[in-house]
Amino acid sequence: MNQTESSVGTNNTKPALTGSTSAVPEWTTETINGGSFRQVDLHTGTNGWASPPGNVFSLRSTNYFTKKQKSPGGDYLLSPAGVDWLKSTIKLDNIMSRPANRVAHALRKAQSRGESQNSFIFAVNCELSGKEHYHLVLYFATEEPLPSDSPLQRFIDGDDTYRNQRFKIVSQVVKGPWVVKAAAGQFGAFLVGKTVKCNYYKGSNYFEIDVDTGSSAIMSAVVRLLLGYTKNFMADIGFVIEAKGEDELPERLIGGASRAGLQGGTSSATASGGASKKIHWGQIIIIKKILLNNN
Repeated sequence: MNQTESSVGTNNTKPALTGSTSAVPEWTTETINGGSFRQVDLHTGTNGWASPPGNVFSLRSTNYFTKKQKSPGGDYLLSPAGVDWLKSTIKLDNIMSRPANRVAHALRKAQSRGESQNSFIFAVNCELSGKEHYHLVLYFATEEPLPSDSPLQRFIDGDDTYRNQRFKIVSQVVKGPWVVKAAAGQFGAFLVGKTVKCNYYKGSNYFEIDVDTGSSAIMSAVVRLLLGYTKNFMADIGFVIEAKGEDELPERLIGGASRAGLQGGTSSATASGGASKKIHWGQIIIIKKILLNNN
């Protein structure tokens, strides 16, 4: 499938890649407020997701290649369109293509009414596989066409080798026990396709990245550790196309989300199954051993 990198501008003066939007479209309001994982207040909410300010992330600045400086992320290129936390007996690949996908369905309904004809969805499907399959799916959208020469459009139109060398996750644990911060800190910023297996799917009005966390022993151990502490930590995550040349600086955030502690309900089911602390400590030992072997 084809894809490109995220576009760039400058810190707080970064121009919006897709142009300014005066109002949130009805279909996006529907997808944000629906689903199995609800939107909550960034500072006080629990059992849901929120949109953190882009400036909480540090990205490569205009002079990164000469001075190695980073700067706050600034505005997102795309707007949030909802988050799903799904449980299934099978792996849900290419989730945007499935007729029952609520976000794709909402956009189809809007377009059948003659609305949002240029809308485009960017989805990241994080797959957590075990005896049962869990999917954390983050959706972002724009109402305007992506410029054909933009890094994001070039990413969408690239090949998988190109994509694997560009798609980057930046993250931070805002709140949580030290063991979670230590484990997650190993992945504060990393090229996803060089760490785990990624599959890319391109539709007429969407682009989806499926991130198979189980394809990496390190990532799988970290994820399972985090699942054991779902009630006790909050993390911010952002998606970026890594800049490889001066003309791609500064880096821009495609989108981001903050995950608030789960307190029960549908979204609280985890692959850890309430594993004991002994299992968590065993996972920590595994992570350390793998990291030592890879260094």
